[in-house]
Amino acid sequence: MDKTFDERLAGKQDLEFVMLEKELQEKLGIKKLSTDILKTLNLYSEQSGYNNAAELIADENNFYGIDMVRFRKNIDEMMERKRFTNQSILSQFQQALKQYRKYYEYEKISGSTRQKQNLVPEVAFREAVANALVHRAWDVRANILLSLYDDRIEIKSPGGLPFGITENEYLSGYLSVPRNPIIANLFFRLNYIEMFGTGFLRIKQAYANEVVQPKFKVEPNCLVIILPVLNADHDLNDDEWTVLSQFKTDELLSKRQLLAKTELSSSKLSRVLAKLTTKHFLTKVGAGRATKYRK
Repeated sequence: MDKTFDERLAGKQDLEFVMLEKELQEKLGIKKLSTDILKTLNLYSEQSGYNNAAELIADENNFYGIDMVRFRKNIDEMMERKRFTNQSILSQFQQALKQYRKYYEYEKISGSTRQKQNLVPEVAFREAVANALVHRAWDVRANILLSLYDDRIEIKSPGGLPFGITENEYLSGYLSVPRNPIIANLFFRLNYIEMFGTGFLRIKQAYANEVVQPKFKVEPNCLVIILPVLNADHDLNDDEWTVLSQFKTDELLSKRQLLAKTELSSSKLSRVLAKLTTKHFLTKVGAGRATKYRK
C-alpha cells in the first residue's frame, strides 16, 4: 500500500519541537517530549527517522504555509499581509487565529460588563483553517490562501479532493478521508479538530440561525471555503433579504413554497432567485418543475 505524504521520510532530519512540547504539556499534561512520545504520535521511527508529518510539526521546516491578506473591499486595496511559512503548522494555526481576532473580534459594552463579539463565528474559522492544514496537498508548492474582506473570509487550500471521496460526500460532511492521517490524528489529540469528519457540519452549525451561510467550492486543484461576516452589508435589497430569510430552517425550498412565504409576484421572485444564485447566496438544485433552492 502506498504511503500517504505525511508518512514518507522527511527531507530534513535535524528537527526541534519546542512548539509541540508546549502544546502537549498544556493539552495532555506531559512533562517532557520524549522519543517514545514521538513514536507514539507516529512522527518518528528508529528504522527510518522522522517523516514529513514530523517536519511539518517541527519548529522549522522547508514547507510552504499560509499567506494571509487583509483587503478592504477588493483585491486592489490591500491593507496588511502576513506569510507564515517554514514554521510549525501548529504555529501557523495560532498565528492565523491571532490575525482573525484582530479583525473579526471585538468587545461590546453592556451595562458594566464587556462581552466578546465575533463578526465571523470563531468555531467556523478554526475548523476551516485546521481543515486546510490537515487535508491540503503538501507536495503542491503553494501556500494556503486566507483572504480577509469586510464581508467575508475566503480560505483556499491547495489540492483537490482526496482520493476515494466524491464531491457530494465532501460537501455533506458525513465522510472524511484524511489526506494526511498522522497530522489529522495529532490535531485531534490537541483538540484542534473533530476526528470523524464533523468539521464541515460544525461550520454549517455555526451559521444555523443566520441569513447568510458559508459556501464550499470544489475545484480540480483547490478547495475553497467562504465564511460570510454576520450582519455585514452584502449589497442586497429588501426583497433579496426577504427571500434569504426563509431559509433559516428549511434546507430546500421550491419557487412555489417561496411564493407562499414571501407574497412576492412570480416574476419578481424569479428575478430575485436569479440574482441570489448569481451572487452565490443560493444554490439551484434540480431542473424544471423539480427545481429547488438551498443556501
